Amino acid sequence: MNDLATAPHPLPLVDVITARLTEALAPTALQVVNDSHHHAGHMGDDGTGETHFTVVVESERFAGLSRVARQRLVNQALADLLSTRIHALAIRARAPGDA
Repeated sequence: MNDLATAPHPLPLVDVITARLTEALAPTALQVVNDSHHHAGHMGDDGTGETHFTVVVESERFAGLSRVARQRLVNQALADLLSTRIHALAIRARAPGDA
């Protein structure tokens, strides 16, 4: 996996998250929202403006999996970012055709 997070001129973290999830999950729909401005000055805010995110992802990989199993796949794709750069991640994961 190309490590976009540690490139000499790192991309915005939204772009890194998008690339990672696209590679890992081949989503049919993906939205990554930077919610950091809602948490400025709070615990976990490192001043970068890139610490809190919401991911809404639809992927065939989620078919037949529980909510927890789906979230684990997302967390696995972003594991190093979750331990270094992402303080909070809200995940809404569904399979195509889910209500």
